[in-house]
Amino acid sequence: MSKVQLYDTTLRDGSQEEGISFSVEDKLKIVTKLDDLGIDYIEGGWPGSNPKDTEFFNRVAMLPLVHTTLVAFGSTRRAYSRVDDDDNLRALLEAKTKVVTLVGKGWDKHVTQVLETTPEEHLDMIKDSVAYLTTKGRRVFFDAEHFFDGYRDNAEYALAVVTAAASAGAECVILCDTNGGSLPHQIIEIIKAVQKASSVSLGIHAHNDSDLGVANSLAAIEAGVVQVQGTINGYGERCGNANLCSVIPNMQLKLGLDCVGDQLSKLTEVSHYVSEIANLAHYSRLPYVGDKAFTHKGGIHVSALAKWKNSYQHISPKLVGNYPRVIISDLAGKSSIMYKARERKLPIPKAKQVATILKQIKLLEKQGFQYDSAEASFDLLLYRAQPSYRPPFELVDFMVVVEKWRRPYMEGDIEEPLAEATIKVMVDSKIVHTAAEGHGPVNALDQALRKALLQFYPDLDAVTLIDYKVRILEETAGTASQTRVLIESGDGKEHWRTVGSSSNIIEASWFALADSIEYWLVKNSGTRS
Repeated sequence: MSKVQLYDTTLRDGSQEEGISFSVEDKLKIVTKLDDLGIDYIEGGWPGSNPKDTEFFNRVAMLPLVHTTLVAFGSTRRAYSRVDDDDNLRALLEAKTKVVTLVGKGWDKHVTQVLETTPEEHLDMIKDSVAYLTTKGRRVFFDAEHFFDGYRDNAEYALAVVTAAASAGAECVILCDTNGGSLPHQIIEIIKAVQKASSVSLGIHAHNDSDLGVANSLAAIEAGVVQVQGTINGYGERCGNANLCSVIPNMQLKLGLDCVGDQLSKLTEVSHYVSEIANLAHYSRLPYVGDKAFTHKGGIHVSALAKWKNSYQHISPKLVGNYPRVIISDLAGKSSIMYKARERKLPIPKAKQVATILKQIKLLEKQGFQYDSAEASFDLLLYRAQPSYRPPFELVDFMVVVEKWRRPYMEGDIEEPLAEATIKVMVDSKIVHTAAEGHGPVNALDQALRKALLQFYPDLDAVTLIDYKVRILEETAGTASQTRVLIESGDGKEHWRTVGSSSNIIEASWFALADSIEYWLVKNSGTRS
């Protein structure tokens, strides 16, 4: 099989996902990143459809691209009009890209009911537009929209669309599963039928409405298409497009098609980069590039990984720029504790200590603690298991009071709650007793703890609370439910997460809060052994 061309449409089709709006600067940054990855064609947008895309094509021409070819996207001429008078075709030429992708209908029902023209006129629209652009020196790809649905409904007309584009000079006809409803075996059967009817090169453009965008793309490649279209992270309308972050490694590592070479190791970085530019949280369960793609939780799995790294991984994560992770839970075994200690460069516990730690984790998880998202709290379990460990502080007791008080200087009968925390902590043999007010009981407790510890650890002022999450674990118990608190903290250099659990939300918050402070002090030599 000849090399399959990679065609990225993140900047056009991907930008149609709800919540995505790329600026011109965003699009230029993504083009540079995709060029570095080794994408063959990048569809930049629809010139003339909006001022932003027009500006983009003016500016992208100045980028020193090494590998990729920019593509402008647009439709055929309007029905019963001349190509010379068509504003869309004029804008495509003004974009000055070497390649233009034209879209037309592959389903006769769309021709008559959506375009509201005749099937014959639509074929002329395709032929006239493709021929016009090729005579102007442009390479033309043709997207046959709704092709697979159209073929199943009227195969003769769908094939006539392919023939019309090919006869007018289209370099490649891309068969689109626009509604995303086809199955892999249907994709293969229809592609084989088209190949018998025409010798033009074919491509695939699959949507993911049946969760088969990647599968259908790979089926099409095995059937002989020479171009595969998709988006980074599968962005796109409705359920999205075929995810190139899955298509590319499957092509290269599973089908043996060298599409990006050594640049494959940049794939995870590119995936995260595009999601950051799109201002969307990166989906951690994405195959290959997600944070959880190579995460292991079961004790049997971790034990096997320690003996053979690929025992529970279908590829080596580093091939795509990712890495394996082991998380600790009540499903963990002794090997999980040892693996995690080595991974995080923690004191390696002895066998008896490992058994104690494992028993403690299982008991705490039964009480609502969860360590897979709170690795700092897990680290502390290992530190505390060391016979020589002395914590940087210990709680003696605390009390939190919330009361309502009236602000007489405000107009109206406005009341505001007041939270005050009183705390006793012991550092070495000295007991410190402090109090502080806060915006709520947890904030008051945080302020009181810091007030007590800053006199011993002045650098603690660098630690800030970044995120505070509360989850009710037993909803049927109502206000008596077990509560889990997850706190994320940072010091400007790193972030860490800690966990607490209790039927008392203040106590659960204290466990997570105290762990957060203790973890930072331990990591920054605040503990004394």
